[in-house]
Amino acid sequence: MQSPVPRHILPVLVAAQFAGTSLWFAVNAVMPDLQRELGWATAAVGTLTSALQFGFIVGTLVFALLAIADRFSARAVFLICALAGAACTVGAWAMVRNYEALLVWRFATGFFLAGIYPVGMKIAAQWYTRGLGGALGLLIGALVLGSASAHALRALGDTLPWPTLMLGVAALAAAGGLLLFFGTGDPPGAHARVTTLQWRALGTVWTDRRVRSSVLGYFGHMWELYTVWVMVPLILATRLDGTALSWAAFSVLGAGAIGCAVGGWAAQRWGSARVAGLQLAISGLCCLATPWVLGASDALFAAWLLLWGITVAGDSPQFSTLTARNAPPQAVGSVLTLTNSIGFAISIVSILLFVSLAETVALGALLPWLAMGPALGLWALWPLLREELRAAAG
Repeated sequence: MQSPVPRHILPVLVAAQFAGTSLWFAVNAVMPDLQRELGWATAAVGTLTSALQFGFIVGTLVFALLAIADRFSARAVFLICALAGAACTVGAWAMVRNYEALLVWRFATGFFLAGIYPVGMKIAAQWYTRGLGGALGLLIGALVLGSASAHALRALGDTLPWPTLMLGVAALAAAGGLLLFFGTGDPPGAHARVTTLQWRALGTVWTDRRVRSSVLGYFGHMWELYTVWVMVPLILATRLDGTALSWAAFSVLGAGAIGCAVGGWAAQRWGSARVAGLQLAISGLCCLATPWVLGASDALFAAWLLLWGITVAGDSPQFSTLTARNAPPQAVGSVLTLTNSIGFAISIVSILLFVSLAETVALGALLPWLAMGPALGLWALWPLLREELRAAAG
């Protein structure tokens, strides 16, 4: 039986995760100011975002193959990567007028985020051997809220100068690393760190039926998630502009934190597979509803986008919970990191495809195709759903 977890652990993990992953949006938040000041094209923000995403993919792949989070102290890895990511953001601030240098700094920031986001989940999995779905719901909810905050920062851009925003985010990330390292200890009964590479354990992503089910379901979720986040401002631009658009985008994306937190609460009662499957199905239906809702009343339009925002991100913690629960205990960090790497690679393909098609294809005809991801994800998740349904039936 799991001994009680100290009450301060989860708040510390959530605060540290929010602070560390704030690096994700540090430059995106100030891009409107930089575009006005330096004359950069609108497409520059997409290129910089892709540079960070590629850095994250490379970082997670390296961390997974070398089993960094399982061979070394996860707290120390988190701290070092938070400090390194903060330093990269300071470097981006110092060389912000050199676009090529800025791309390099953002790639490096993405690389070190590989030691923050998935490693934070691994630490939570060590502490919460029971109730992991609820813990990860709050943890990933913090990540979702942090990502959405880019739009709130854009709305506040007139009152906060861009150097203050960039340096403030760097300081916040460094503080998050220090908070987690000194605010928590090693959980009781944590698995001993491995001394060898975990090639066979990584192979369970494909060879273990339960791990494969949750991982493939997660991949279907990732086909949809980040593309929706990128497309939300375009959808809102059909009705809003300026500061109103930024606040609306923050509300839609930030609503995902509600889906994560409420989904985590529900998973402790009904199971992670059922909660993930329900949210994935609803977000898929939101994709399919696009042609009809784009021309609907403002109230229905807003309700549709908020429901989509809640469910498109709300299933993510439960996929991670299922993977962490079924992966080999000594390699949870590496399996989660590898899964993140492949998932984000899928998201880049989806983003590039849909953004390019959006130039010539109407949103009402384009966005329903995002439902391919949830459909395939539900198909992959069915074995775990069936297990939970049978267990609930007695």
